[in-house]
Amino acid sequence: MKSPHQRRISKQIRVKDVLIGGNAPIAVQSMTTSDTRDIPETVHQIKRLADAGCDIVRLAVPDKEAAEALKSIVLQSPIPVIADIHFDYRLALQAADNGVHGLRINPGNLPRKEFIRKVVDKAKERDLPIRIGVNAGSLEKIVKEQYPDDICSALVESALLNVRLLEEEEFFNMKISVKASDPMTMVAAYKRVAEAVPYPLHVGVTEAGTLKRGLIKSAVGIGILLYEGIGDTIRVSLTADSVEEVTAGHEILKSLGLRAESADLVSCPSCGRAEVDLHGLANQVEAMIAQIKLPVRVAVMGCFVNGPGEASHADLGIAGARNEYYIFRGLEVVNKVPQDQALEALRVELDKFLAENEPMLRARMMSNATPEALLV
Repeated sequence: MKSPHQRRISKQIRVKDVLIGGNAPIAVQSMTTSDTRDIPETVHQIKRLADAGCDIVRLAVPDKEAAEALKSIVLQSPIPVIADIHFDYRLALQAADNGVHGLRINPGNLPRKEFIRKVVDKAKERDLPIRIGVNAGSLEKIVKEQYPDDICSALVESALLNVRLLEEEEFFNMKISVKASDPMTMVAAYKRVAEAVPYPLHVGVTEAGTLKRGLIKSAVGIGILLYEGIGDTIRVSLTADSVEEVTAGHEILKSLGLRAESADLVSCPSCGRAEVDLHGLANQVEAMIAQIKLPVRVAVMGCFVNGPGEASHADLGIAGARNEYYIFRGLEVVNKVPQDQALEALRVELDKFLAENEPMLRARMMSNATPEALLV
């Protein structure tokens, strides 16, 4: 079995200042839910996503007014902006002229080859990458007729058909997605596309569902592919606040040791020994570390019976007992405080740890290694 560090080396492309493919870090993407014509709200959402760690944002462009709004939005966006285009090639041309950093299209949705040629010519002129975005809900009629009962083969054939359309125009600055709502179908499709073409892959489970169900389906599908070395950028598609998509994307990458650019929380599920509100404590600590941009690992344990031992790979931890909390580094207890002082004591120790160990944490982040691999 491949490790998560044995990546498929794809052709590298650039989305403004974000590299996709090759050995570049796997980028996390999301999409705004605002009406793109509402410039203030769209910019607000983009900035929230950027603050959460989003690398690239995609915007729906359903009409000329939305395409015109891009001119102002792009100037205010702290991260690269992708225009999501369907059916009307003229919107892609307008979006490109208004400064977007990439286009998402399904060439099969553009009814005439001359329309595809015009989009490609504009992308060449502006040095913009194109994502061929295929999903199970928008397959070409000819492909569905060819594979009426085989969604995986239909996804793959549609993607390769569209790749050929762009290659015929001598355009190679592209990435590909073949998304399905079923994780196993999506995994199989991406594996076949990965073997067939050299381009970077945008990985995700489309229409994954609400927060709980969508997180599970996305973690399974995206996680399998990333573990096997397939995938250059990801989006966790959720029927939820888009910030949740970004958080989930980073957590998936952290769990595989592929990115380490924020704090991590380790917490036990609780049991009959717990004499504290462990769930409440874990949520408070999670909120405390949410804005930390260094890969420190913090543990929250429900008791001191085996809490520090279970969290021995954490940098810092807290374990509770009735009216008494322990703050520890590794296996060493560094403070013992009453319950009402526990969070503040942990905060003080965390600030001290970050100040003392920033060089080590930055080295950990740059290595894209798991925290266990770099503990000192």
